[in-house]
Amino acid sequence: MKALFYILIFFVIATAFWQFFKLLGLTKKDQVATEKENNINGWLMLGLGAFIYGLMVYSMIQGRVVLLPRMSASLEGEDIDRLFVITMGLIIVVQFITQFLIYYFTFKYRGIKGRKALFYADSHKLEMWWTVAPTIVLSVLIIYGLWTWNNVQDLSQAENPLIIEVYAKQFQWEARYAGEDNELGVGHVNFIKGINTMGVDMTDKNAADDIPVRELHLPKGRKVIFKFRSQDVLHSAYMPHFRAQINCVPGMTTSFGFTPTVTTEEMRLDEDTKAKFDAINELRLANGNEETVEFDYLLLCNKICGASHYNMQMKVVVQEEDDFNKWLKEQKTLTEVINN
Repeated sequence: MKALFYILIFFVIATAFWQFFKLLGLTKKDQVATEKENNINGWLMLGLGAFIYGLMVYSMIQGRVVLLPRMSASLEGEDIDRLFVITMGLIIVVQFITQFLIYYFTFKYRGIKGRKALFYADSHKLEMWWTVAPTIVLSVLIIYGLWTWNNVQDLSQAENPLIIEVYAKQFQWEARYAGEDNELGVGHVNFIKGINTMGVDMTDKNAADDIPVRELHLPKGRKVIFKFRSQDVLHSAYMPHFRAQINCVPGMTTSFGFTPTVTTEEMRLDEDTKAKFDAINELRLANGNEETVEFDYLLLCNKICGASHYNMQMKVVVQEEDDFNKWLKEQKTLTEVINN
């Protein structure tokens, strides 16, 4: 397969050089294309169109294994997916039609002896339609997108949400849960000292029962509100399976929220997820690594924040609420961690 690819690249480069020399007039003096040459180029253009269409369809089918599962892991992610499907559906339809017209008319109106090109200055009616139609479609998409974003970002209506602060720094994540009072203590970079690596103001009464963690656990079916800070540079908190992402900006707090709907164990049973990790483990085995890996949700950094950006991630576990509550009770509070 690799050899075939190299051969194809060679022919493409050779053809490009040939056409370049023709433009310079180095191959022959008569640069007027014959009807035979026009006919060949027309059919080649048609073949190129068929090849590109076939490559697109093949890529869409074969590439599914490396994409995210079709099932969103959050309630709000379903709205994001719906917006994505509508947008991509429109793009694919318009792209297919536009590309077809380009290749078809290039073939249909190739140079034929005795046929002259028609000079068509302008058409106000056509210009109006290809201006008004995209304007209407894009306006609808933008308005729908803003409506979706506002719904996803409306955190005021959540009943008894779980509050978590996530702290970004080169090149790791730290997190703390609001304790029994469900209120986070004040955090600022000036309070960073010793093991108080998140810079929590321990004189704030709300900070005493905060729970620091290095691995996120989330309850299925309960709204989770995340508050993000950054210690150094611009990071981006990205949880792809929950369709959630927002920047972590030094000097300010950003937030988003979502309601997990699929536990880690349930996602491991999803057919798309199983196919992806089967492929990963086959590749690892082919490279001599016999240790298999399994699916886990991850919090990733989606900004290139430095040399070890690729390794900035935190494991996220989604559990049934009873299991989550049991896990949370086993964790030490910030006061206990600092005093010990």
